[in-house]
Amino acid sequence: MSTQTAPLTTELPGRVEASRVAQVRARVTGIVQQRLFREGSDVKAGQVLFIIDPAPYQAAVDSAKAALAKAQANMMQATAQAKRFKPLREANAVSEQDYVNSQAAQAQAEADVAAAGAALRTAQLNLSYATVTAPISGRIGRALVTEGALVSQGEATQLALIQQIDPVYVNSTQAVADFERLRESASVAGSAAVRIVLDNGSELPQRGRLLFSDLSVDPTSAQVTLRTEVANPQGRLLPGMYVRTRLVQGQIVGAMLLPQQAVTRGPQGDTVLVVGEGGKPAPRPVRIGGAFGSQWIVLDGLKPGEQVIAEGFQKMRPGAPVKPVPFAGGLPNQGPASAASGATPSSPASAASR
Repeated sequence: MSTQTAPLTTELPGRVEASRVAQVRARVTGIVQQRLFREGSDVKAGQVLFIIDPAPYQAAVDSAKAALAKAQANMMQATAQAKRFKPLREANAVSEQDYVNSQAAQAQAEADVAAAGAALRTAQLNLSYATVTAPISGRIGRALVTEGALVSQGEATQLALIQQIDPVYVNSTQAVADFERLRESASVAGSAAVRIVLDNGSELPQRGRLLFSDLSVDPTSAQVTLRTEVANPQGRLLPGMYVRTRLVQGQIVGAMLLPQQAVTRGPQGDTVLVVGEGGKPAPRPVRIGGAFGSQWIVLDGLKPGEQVIAEGFQKMRPGAPVKPVPFAGGLPNQGPASAASGATPSSPASAASR
């Protein structure tokens, strides 16, 4: 094995989350008359989605307007009487009590006008709620009610769900120890490059931006949550989708690279088979620091010049020596047959010797 400088990349599982979510709910009680959107389409903020029967609320508005007009007429009469009583009081032509009564009647009439105006505004507001509009721009899901359904203000019946998916968030979790190394690398939130990997192994062309981490550690898993913001103009990422995030945390000086098939990963740790004395393979625990392309970055456990077996495991016998041949991109180099510990004496084992 030889050493080289390699990027320290961490791959974490993550779930896609909409950047904004709004539940469209009924704010008045009534029968749904119309649905004015296509399910699964993009809607704009303020776009009309549903029409709830507005007739009772229009009637309430008309009644409130009439009550306001009556209150305004009473106020005109009370104001006029108060004006007439003022000079008469100065001339002692009316009693003090009559003058006070006229002033009180005027004030009460003004209060009645204010109350009637507030009632009218409330009635108009309820009438406007009969036209249900989108609170945010985004993609709307299926309608949760149909025409003819009775919706209620008291229960705040949910009508639909709107999610803004450009951009989206990807929430990942990372062990505390690994997160400490990430935080110690240069400028976590600003410089850490994040790539989004889909289920089929392909990467999104647009890069993500690491926003923040939780300020507390989950006591049950000892992990910290990382949030990545990703532009999603084509809508390829949907809320709830499982993806992986690749974070470049810095550069590793003196790193050793191994083909991924050479490393056995398990709950007890990572191991490789090293060609030891007498050509006998022996397991060796190693510490993996992430992936670089199709190779693992080995941080500890190997020394330069050692040979690691990458292929031919199925042909090896326990305790039997092997004679490795150079490993070349997944296939052993073609050359003179060398003895190995496979099913036959001429079966070679491929070794990574870099």
